[in-house]
Amino acid sequence: MALIRSILHMAWMLITVVPWGLALVVISLWVKRTPLWWFAVNWFRLVVWGNRVILGIQVRVSGLENLPVGETSPAVLLSKHQSTLETLLLPTLMPHPLAYVFKRELLRIPFFGWSMARLDMIHIDRDSRAKALKQVVAQGKALLAQGVWIILFPEGTRMARGEKGTYQTAGTRLAVEAGAPVIPIAVSSGKCWPRKGFVKYPGVVDVSIGKPIPSVGREPKELMREVDAWIEAEMRRIDPEAYQ
Repeated sequence: MALIRSILHMAWMLITVVPWGLALVVISLWVKRTPLWWFAVNWFRLVVWGNRVILGIQVRVSGLENLPVGETSPAVLLSKHQSTLETLLLPTLMPHPLAYVFKRELLRIPFFGWSMARLDMIHIDRDSRAKALKQVVAQGKALLAQGVWIILFPEGTRMARGEKGTYQTAGTRLAVEAGAPVIPIAVSSGKCWPRKGFVKYPGVVDVSIGKPIPSVGREPKELMREVDAWIEAEMRRIDPEAYQ
């Protein structure tokens, strides 16, 4: 049954992304980036609806009250990354447009990549780490000044359930440079949506949003250690079975 559900869900994503992606590319010729973002978020909501109805994945969110308020309040979101689920889910939870930091190769994906290229995103070349870091800081500061929140997965890639990667400091460097608070996020998506598995499973995914961590006067590595400690401790709280 899980395999059949997963096939149906993949078909749902493909059927909806083609017209949505084409429409976004076309209307981007006339529509400004902010309303264009919310148009894109409606497709994310369709996918999340499919997660619930087709796959049987429920989402339980805590800590929304920790998000900064105000149209110009900046934030750098640093999230645990176990699957594609959080990439599609988090935009539907946030009150601000988001700019993801991701590798440039994703822009080649038909329809999805084409539409992402029309939004305010930070596309980096992973082969040049120093150049990528400068790009994240420069573009991130400019977008934060426009009311766009920056989201990064500090481990750099999806991690299997119960595993921990090395937390990189690009996000905290940007936060310190911009004076923006860091919002740590723990997500137990690996319970239902395995990192490299096609088959998804019904269940409850917890999303826990932490309190803002001030960045002013902080050192990026020390700030990332605090983010690392909070996320990993919270992962053990929301998904204790993965860490037995």
